[in-house]
Amino acid sequence: MTTKLYVGNLPFGTTALDLQQLFSEAGAIASVDLVVDKSTGRSRGFAFVTMDTPDGAQAAVAKLHGRDLNGRQMTVSEARTPAARTTREQR
Repeated sequence: MTTKLYVGNLPFGTTALDLQQLFSEAGAIASVDLVVDKSTGRSRGFAFVTMDTPDGAQAAVAKLHGRDLNGRQMTVSEARTPAARTTREQR
């Protein structure tokens, strides 16, 4: 079962390949989705990384949350579902 992680506070020059190499230190990766601006094609500073296993996801959070990447401390956490975000924002 895969686990999707939110990765925030990324330097704008970060590529999907950079994230794939970085997160592979924690375990096998199913996919990397770097969010880019549609008009400029430049990174928006966050991404979603899907790890192959929940253990790999936990290892990635433990190892990479707060880690410095080109002068910025990454935020790594389990991604919330769209329903959970909507419910939380309405409070």
